[in-house]
Amino acid sequence: MKTLFASLIALVALAWGWEFSQSVTPTNVHVLWLARQQLLYLSGLLSVAMMSLALFLSTRPVWLEVPLGGMDRIYRNHKWAGILAVGFAALHWLVEMSDDILKALIGRQGRVADDGFTGLLDVLRDLAEDMGEWAFYALLAMLAITLWKKFPYRPWRFLHRAMPVLYLMLAFHAALLAPTGYWTQPVGALLAVLLGAGVYGAVHALMGWIGKARETPGEVMAVAQLAPDVTTVVCHLGPTWRGHRPGQFAFVTFDDKEGAHPFTIASADHGEHTVSFQIKALGDYTRGLAQHLQPGQRVRVEGPYGRFDLGRRGRRARQIWIAGGIGVTPFLAWLESLQATPDNAPAAELHYCTRDQANDAFVPRLQTLCAALPAVRLHIHDARQGAKLTAAALGVLRDTEIWFCGPAGLADALRQGIAALGWRPRFHQEAFEMR
Repeated sequence: MKTLFASLIALVALAWGWEFSQSVTPTNVHVLWLARQQLLYLSGLLSVAMMSLALFLSTRPVWLEVPLGGMDRIYRNHKWAGILAVGFAALHWLVEMSDDILKALIGRQGRVADDGFTGLLDVLRDLAEDMGEWAFYALLAMLAITLWKKFPYRPWRFLHRAMPVLYLMLAFHAALLAPTGYWTQPVGALLAVLLGAGVYGAVHALMGWIGKARETPGEVMAVAQLAPDVTTVVCHLGPTWRGHRPGQFAFVTFDDKEGAHPFTIASADHGEHTVSFQIKALGDYTRGLAQHLQPGQRVRVEGPYGRFDLGRRGRRARQIWIAGGIGVTPFLAWLESLQATPDNAPAAELHYCTRDQANDAFVPRLQTLCAALPAVRLHIHDARQGAKLTAAALGVLRDTEIWFCGPAGLADALRQGIAALGWRPRFHQEAFEMR
């Protein structure tokens, strides 16, 4: 993630710096007014770049899963690109508001002359300036709502639909207010590419095209309450389903009003166009699924996505698999996919962390699957009995590879413990946070 953002920021800064180095500054321009103008341009370019990236990533470009590490990380980049865009927009706004401060400090003399426009273009530029300011205030509000985790998902999703419109307002602002000299320089070409990518994403979102090419209709075959907070849903999909690899996830739509939700596919692919999901009650919608879903009900499944894939494991690396709570779902698919050829199962230590083993419906399933795979050793860590998984208990060696799916707090604790012990294993973790 850091590499992507750093590369984009560096590219924008390089293009801006090249244009600035080639431009001729009048001798009567005060250095502070010049600095204000150039910081205004740079912050605006960076805001547009990050917002364009966020809109483009929202289209779920599958071809970026390999370089970015999976669709889960694409969405994490989407989220942080949006946050950075608002941050740069705030800087842009503050620089714009510094006009009165500079007038008070050094006066109006030495200001950079504005481009001269008349007629319709002048009117459009005034409109673009106003639209940019309105969009900025709306983006600030959207950022606050997004970061407020307790804000209900359904109204957040409804408000989030305004993002493509806000982007188009910002794109209009940027295109009309960019210096005319930009369009004959590399910075203008870069700005055009960024705006094109962002408009592409905005149009796809407004037209409802995102994910449609990978969407398969189907029906619910079975619904079961595996535990008070876990619902099992089995779906049969149409012939257009691409199949999936163990550990991947899909966006599932049971209700058009609620929209698509990402769920890990908890079953292996046997070529029967059947997928199962273990859905934990994390909100009002998922809490009521067992009561609202019925066999025969229509469903749409989009995917599969993700790189938490058993086939990507290091063939010579010692395998440590760690699951916490509902994070066990990709490992259920892994274990199920190995049942037909148990001799091909890799030697692995599977650690499952649960709050209460006696009442955990996944434990019997794990025990059954692992019993048929002698190479996979199952370790249950029951928090109620005081059995807490620590980094020291993992016994990490130099050629160890860790696959983790579970609470972020547990992952952070293990990572810190591993680092404190001086170990440096490869640590694969699904960043399953789409908001």
